[in-house]
Amino acid sequence: MPPQPSPRRIAIGTHPRLPEADALGEEIAAHLRTLGLTANCASLYDTDLRRAVQARSFELFIALGGDGTMLRAGHLCGPSGVPILGVNLGRFGFLTEVSREGWRSAMERVLAGEYWLERRMMLRVEHLRAKQPHGSWDVLNECVVGRGEIVRPVRLTAEIDGRYLTTYVADAVIVATPTGSTAYALAVGGPILPPELRNILLVAVAPHLSVDRALVLHEGSKVRVTVHTDHQAALSADGQAPVRLQDGDQVDVRASDHTVLFARVQDPGYFYANLTSRMNQNPAAEGDR
Repeated sequence: MPPQPSPRRIAIGTHPRLPEADALGEEIAAHLRTLGLTANCASLYDTDLRRAVQARSFELFIALGGDGTMLRAGHLCGPSGVPILGVNLGRFGFLTEVSREGWRSAMERVLAGEYWLERRMMLRVEHLRAKQPHGSWDVLNECVVGRGEIVRPVRLTAEIDGRYLTTYVADAVIVATPTGSTAYALAVGGPILPPELRNILLVAVAPHLSVDRALVLHEGSKVRVTVHTDHQAALSADGQAPVRLQDGDQVDVRASDHTVLFARVQDPGYFYANLTSRMNQNPAAEGDR
C-alpha cells in the first residue's frame, strides 16, 4: 500500500467516564510531544477540542474507549475528514484498531506513514413532523424507529425512493450502514456486510406477520419510515437519547455526504478474522469449545 502522510498535529479524545482513558491519553500526548509533535488531550466532549477538530486543526484523532467512543469520534471527525485511530479500552472493540498495550508500536507505524485509510459511509437521518424538519443527524451505525417503553408493536410504513415497500408491524425497523451491520442489525438476524461497502441495510425487529427478511439497498436509495401508532414511539440515532415520535411522523434516511476515515495498521483483510475472533468470545459459545 502507498505510504500515507505522517501526522504532525494530533488530538486525543478520551471517554469521559473512564479514568484510565485520561491517564493513557496524557501518556500518549507526552510521548508525542517528546517527538516534537503537537498533541492535545481532552475529553471527547471538551468544547475547545471539538472546535479545533471541526476547524481541521488536527491531522489525526486518537480515540480512547470502546465502540461507543468510536461512534462519537466518527460524528465529530467525519464532517471534518480527520482520520481516527481507535485504542480499545472497552470490551469487543469492533471498530477500534489497537489494544491499550499496543499503542506505541501502532503510533510508530502511523508516524512512519505505514498505515491505510478505511472509508466508512454515514447515513443522514431527518425527522419530519407535518412535513416540517424536527431534527437531523449523521450516523455511523444505524437509526432505529420503533416502539417506546410500552411493550406493544408499532405500524411502520417503509418507502424506497418514494415507492411503497411494505408496512411492518414490529418492535422497530433498523436502517443501518455496513458498519452497523455488525451491531444491532446483526443481533436481530441481519447480514454481515464488509465495512467499506456503500449500501443501506433495512431490517425489522420482531416483525409480526410482516416481511421478516433484511433488504440490502443501493447507496443512492432513499428510505422513508412513517409511524402509525396510538402509543409511544421513538427514534434513536446511533444509540443516542431517543426522540419521541408521534403518529404520522416520518424519518427519512439516505447516504450522508460525509465519510468516516479510520486509520488502520492491520492487514486490509483484518475484518473477517477479527469478526470471527470476537464472535467466538461470546460466553454462550463456551460450551462448544
